[in-house]
This record gives sequence, C-alpha cells and structure tokens, in this order.
Amino acid sequence: MNFVAYPDRDLMMLALADQIASELRRAIDIEGLATFSVPGGTTPGLVFDILSDLDLDWSKVAVLLNDERWVPEDNPRSNTRLLHERLLRGRASAARLVPLYAPAATPEAVLAQLTEGVETVLPITVLLLGMGEDMHTASLFPGADHLAEALSDEAPPLMALRAKAAGEPRLTLSAPVLRDAMHTHILITGAAKRAALERAATLPEMQAPVRTVLKNATIHWAD
Repeated sequence: MNFVAYPDRDLMMLALADQIASELRRAIDIEGLATFSVPGGTTPGLVFDILSDLDLDWSKVAVLLNDERWVPEDNPRSNTRLLHERLLRGRASAARLVPLYAPAATPEAVLAQLTEGVETVLPITVLLLGMGEDMHTASLFPGADHLAEALSDEAPPLMALRAKAAGEPRLTLSAPVLRDAMHTHILITGAAKRAALERAATLPEMQAPVRTVLKNATIHWAD
C-alpha cells in the first residue's frame, strides 16, 4: 500500500478530491464513462463538497455507495441521503446514482434487483473507502454473519450482512468487487485510525477486513 500523510485535513481533502477528479476524467476520456464508489459517514463530506463543483463530465459518471444501512432515504443514518446532500448537487447532480436501497422489510427481499444495477457499472474506476477503528471497511465488519463469504473470491458483487457493531442490517459491496477497482483510496483521520491501520497489516482478514484492499490502496491520512 501507499501511505500519504498530510499536514492538515483541509489540505488532504483538497488533494484527494483533485486526484479523484483526475482519475475520473482520464477514464472518461479513454472509456467514455466511469464508476465512482464512495463511503457514507461524515469524514468524506468535504471531499464530496469539493468534487460536486468541479468541472467534470458528471453525466458520464455512475456513483455507487460502498455500502448502505437498511433505512429509508429520509432517515438521518442513510448514506444515500448524505450523497444527495453533499455530492450529488451542483455540477455533480448530473451523475447517475446506482441505488443500494429499495423499499422492503429486509435487504434480502430486493437483493437480486439491486445486484443487477450494480453489475451494470462494474468494474469500479475510482474507489474511495473509509475505515473504522475496528478495521472494518464498507460493511465488512469483524464478526459479521457472512463475512467469510463476503471476503472470498467467489462472493457475489453485493451482499446483505448483519453485525452487532453495524446496528441496522447492511448491504455491502463484496471483497472481490472492491479489490477489482482500478484506483483505490482509503481516507482516515486521527491517531487511533492510523494505529488501527498498522494493526490491520499484521492480522488476518477475518479480524481486519480492511486488509483485503490494502495491497493496491493509497492511504490518505491526517491527524
């Protein structure tokens, strides 16, 4: 992996947004389209704010969440809601959102339908991930009920997982989809997450799922 430390968070967000935009532009120039997979949570918010106003042919970009909590979009914990508030506005409102939620009691009820949409935009061009202090990424949580299957080379593109630390049921992209991304960036902040990242490099994937994407990833860190 490539580890990049920045002197402050604002500079990191600006530099990361510029790199992501460059990678998306290059893919659009060569392939005519690009897929941008993004995390939820509050950490990437400033990156999204910057990207949303950049001069990019967003009409040729498919935006795909890494994972989604099984809550409707009007719920404050919805990652889809965050995307509409921070990324899919301004110039970036022209991008196409590939949904990871549909109204249903459980994610399994609509898993096949949502998987079809995901498959149309693979492989991922630019993958932006976060990481928890428990070393999870996307919704690949240590102790999740189907983690071994989600980490395997034979995993389907999209999986429903449940874990005590996750709260709600989740839909998540599986490890093979994440590993196949052309460009992978992991955004972390603070001393605790840097220490967790260092631990992850020494542990098996079942204990530190983020390890499944570390080999080809660029880690962006600021205190």
